[in-house]
Amino acid sequence: MSLSRIPSSSFLKPFSSSFRLLSSAADVSADLTIQTSVPFTAHKCEPPSRSVDTSPKELLTFFREMALMRRMEIAADSLYKAKLIRGFCHLYDGQEAVAVGMEAAITKKDAIITAYRDHCTFLGRGGTLLEAFAELMGRQAGCSKGKGGSMHFYKKDAGFYGGHGIVGAQVPLGCGLAFAQKYSKEGTVTFALYGDGAANQGQLFEALNMSALWDLPVILVCENNHYGMGTAEWRAAKSPAYYKRGDYVPGLKVDGMDALAVKQACKFAKDHALKNGPIILEMDTYRYHGHSMSDPGSTYRTRDEISGVRQERDPIERIRKLLLSHEIATEKDLKDIEKEMRKEVDEAIAQAKGSPMPDPSELFSNVYVKGFGAESFGADRKEIRGVLP
Repeated sequence: MSLSRIPSSSFLKPFSSSFRLLSSAADVSADLTIQTSVPFTAHKCEPPSRSVDTSPKELLTFFREMALMRRMEIAADSLYKAKLIRGFCHLYDGQEAVAVGMEAAITKKDAIITAYRDHCTFLGRGGTLLEAFAELMGRQAGCSKGKGGSMHFYKKDAGFYGGHGIVGAQVPLGCGLAFAQKYSKEGTVTFALYGDGAANQGQLFEALNMSALWDLPVILVCENNHYGMGTAEWRAAKSPAYYKRGDYVPGLKVDGMDALAVKQACKFAKDHALKNGPIILEMDTYRYHGHSMSDPGSTYRTRDEISGVRQERDPIERIRKLLLSHEIATEKDLKDIEKEMRKEVDEAIAQAKGSPMPDPSELFSNVYVKGFGAESFGADRKEIRGVLP
């Protein structure tokens, strides 16, 4: 299949709109049915079919989006080590199938809220590379104007209500979003994402209880990458079957390294939540980096374990094999896409570096309601900011 060259300016646009396919002998919109890698495991519900409807165009989109996410996170690793990114930084590489599969099943009117590993979720919601890298480097062009950093990406206009740094605290907020959706009769749902390390938080169970009582359209998504910081799930949880944790709420265990399985599960979960209320999805996934950039990621697991997952379950390689086996693209086509992704990332980084830091006068903006005011002074009592307008 012949692929068009992506314009160099596309890093300024959401990646979902910058990928164009040239006409070819193959019908990129033709239907395909592909079976998921492993069966779904269900709790208190009938699992969806393993046969997933897709198309060559969708598979190519999955490959491109995951390749871009992977390149972005690898670049963020280098920027952090170069001290261009400061503070906390939690990378998502290895888990890309969750972000792209979820987006394929829902719309931007549906809401997503997640924890601090949020860069790729932001990209999936339509955010740009420039906004992502500028935010990581604390620049004005960032999605949170350079004041949120790695853990606090937002895109409210696309239903992304942020990354959150307090472990598990985003789940009650997500249930609140679902309450608003039901109250407004919007016909939309909220996906509240959290990790296996947060799965034992009391507030998660409190929020789930209220959601079940009120039949809220919320899907609790446990991204189980098997290590809460540096603690293996079996050391932290007496019952690591997170999809069953709701007890009275249905659950589904999903291969989170298979984008098509994630798509099928999220579509199933959305339909269920709109009709019956909350459901839990456990995404069986894996992170290649450590918990954060301060964690080498190799003291509590072996390098052989990491390389084994890369070789056997990598989400990008799974899609690559499908594209090649169905003769949708050639090896050269896919390598060309990866080269373009690298170029887009490099160009976005260069532009982000040129964006200025936030002005000190922005210190209190978006904190206090206008008209109530606040005064700020430095250590020498010289005024930094007067009463807010």
